[in-house]
Amino acid sequence: MKKEYLECGKVCSPHGVRGVLKVESWCDNSKVLSAARRVFLAVCDGKYEELKVLSGSPSGNFALLRIEGIETREQAQGYKNKVLYFKREDIRLSHGQVLLADIIGLPVIDKASGRIYGTVSEIDDGVRYKLYTVKTDSGDVILPGVPEFIKEIDTERGVFVTVIPGFFDEQ
Repeated sequence: MKKEYLECGKVCSPHGVRGVLKVESWCDNSKVLSAARRVFLAVCDGKYEELKVLSGSPSGNFALLRIEGIETREQAQGYKNKVLYFKREDIRLSHGQVLLADIIGLPVIDKASGRIYGTVSEIDDGVRYKLYTVKTDSGDVILPGVPEFIKEIDTERGVFVTVIPGFFDEQ
């Protein structure tokens, strides 16, 4: 089941004295978070509170967000270490793009044989490509996210791969 709310960043600190939040961006780049018109806070029992973004600007790996109702440094301090979320319906994807959050938990399947190697448990940024951690019965395996290995990602069925012999320990 796809999550309705997706983590997009974490408030690090106030920025200045007028209540601006300095947010570590967990998006592809800080421009994505800076352009948001609303973000959400998890409050309790699966409920989320909407925060209206009045303005945003990128600052390296951070976004500086001015939120309606937060007007002082002291108010902004109260949001420190809070995780912010996007609502799925607010995210615009290009054709063929998928959200990393939708890949986590998918089975990793051999495209030719249909053998299930394990499930994707984590995705990290490598130097040149994504690194997929695949949880298998015999431990974790790091799979480079290159076209030679990753053949197809279907968020409903799984991650289809072609790997070299011995890549996954034989059972």
